[in-house]
Amino acid sequence: MLAELSSEEEDEETAKETQVKISYIEGKIESMEFKRMLGDQDDEKNAIVSINAGAGGTEAQDWAEMLLRMYLRYGERNGYQVEMLDYQPGDGAGIKSATLFVKGSYAYGYLKAESGVHRLVRISPFDANRRRHTSFASVFVSPEIDEDIKVEIDEKDLRIDTFRAGGKGGQHVNKTDSAVRITHLPTGIVASCQNERSQHQNRVVAMKVLRARLYELEKEKQREKLEELHATKKDIAWGSQIRSYVLHPYRMIKDHRTGYETGNVEPILDGDLSEFIKSYLLYEAGEKKKEEMSN
Repeated sequence: MLAELSSEEEDEETAKETQVKISYIEGKIESMEFKRMLGDQDDEKNAIVSINAGAGGTEAQDWAEMLLRMYLRYGERNGYQVEMLDYQPGDGAGIKSATLFVKGSYAYGYLKAESGVHRLVRISPFDANRRRHTSFASVFVSPEIDEDIKVEIDEKDLRIDTFRAGGKGGQHVNKTDSAVRITHLPTGIVASCQNERSQHQNRVVAMKVLRARLYELEKEKQREKLEELHATKKDIAWGSQIRSYVLHPYRMIKDHRTGYETGNVEPILDGDLSEFIKSYLLYEAGEKKKEEMSN
């Protein structure tokens, strides 16, 4: 009504005010729609994001660091608290691995869209002949586990290593063997922490990360069993390529699960993942609806 009146009266100030209100309402509706799609029991929890460089040395390690920056910027854009739990620098450039703790409402619900292998195609800045290279890095996202959720871990299945903390500075960097790396032998899952002040604290946090990853792995196994029962196996499973970032010979980022793509690559690499996450949530909601209809 107000919009119609302002149009009839040619009231520019009222028209602007109306547009602001409409944009605000549209934003609220979109936010509510997002929350509706985030109905899983873990969606509202904090997230643990692990990034690992694939094979390929400096190229892959540089790509892993680009992804790390992307998620740090995503956290800033969305008002999340992001803590670096572990940071393993690369050989000369980039990172071998990093683990982030992302704290905030529905952090896991949104960031679970990023789990999988990310592929980069570009002209290598490390190649004197300016050749095109393809690099891979994996991202694994798990929810922070509540203390009342029991994840059974046998101490005999663990290998615990200590080493000197490295990375981005800090009081104890390169002074004591305070950093802790825990390997779960049956699954090969590795969890590290070097951010805390003592070896004991780092071990507590590393165990927390390990429990979260084992919990998410168990959930994935259950999902796969359910899919097999209903003969609706998805093309994309954990650990497979989910997204390609092509910077040469053309510029495009494409999600292989949803088909969503864009040629505007800079904002994405700068942490503006909202459209990719939205398209994934819609895709996931559609898959769940198919599963319910097949029951």
